[in-house]
Amino acid sequence: MTDIRLAPAVADAFPDTLIAVVTATGLRGREDWPATAAALAALERQLADGTWQPADENDPRIEAWHTAYRSFGTNPRRIRPSVDALGRRFAKKGTLPRINPPVDSYNAVSVRHGLPAGAFDLDRVTGDIDIRHADGAEEFTPLGEPDTVENPKPGEIIYTDAGSVLTRHWNHRDAHRTRVTEDSVHVAFVLETLRAVRDGDLLRTAALELREFLASHAEQTAVHYLDPARPRVAV
Repeated sequence: MTDIRLAPAVADAFPDTLIAVVTATGLRGREDWPATAAALAALERQLADGTWQPADENDPRIEAWHTAYRSFGTNPRRIRPSVDALGRRFAKKGTLPRINPPVDSYNAVSVRHGLPAGAFDLDRVTGDIDIRHADGAEEFTPLGEPDTVENPKPGEIIYTDAGSVLTRHWNHRDAHRTRVTEDSVHVAFVLETLRAVRDGDLLRTAALELREFLASHAEQTAVHYLDPARPRVAV
């Protein structure tokens, strides 16, 4: 089992945080996922016909993340929260990326609900996962750049395990080591809000939607929640 822990300092700084952790075991990423494909296509049609737009930086869901990023020294217009970057790309290109079915599933849920999402291949995680402020000595290798090593800025919020950083700037970019591929079989997906009082129900709806995409292609799925009152879950 892997523990995912919300550090007390992060909980104190962001007391309305709520994180859904959706787990899947026995995941089958190489088969067709028709429900995910249909969801992506539906979002693209809605964007094209003008009946729906992804949340932008003026939306309260995104604005909250911009405020958080600035609080730990990150410029959110240069280094954007994942959902903001995904929505901007979608609005510009008119299509969502097709990576692999598990990743496509969380991208669809993320952009549809305006919530940051990510995932870790738990078989590539070393020890437990902490959501904490960086001290600056940690190392991070960005997704798609296996020969690059970065050091987070001190005070930046990161996901990290015993080996290295899994996500920089809270949810800006995932690490190469724990990336989810079509061969990943044990995965933890995360969905996040900093405004649980306002958006907690939205987050729970999004988590259940993601679980539905996964359930037809996994042996077992579950949903867990992290917040300052429940700062640890085992997955």
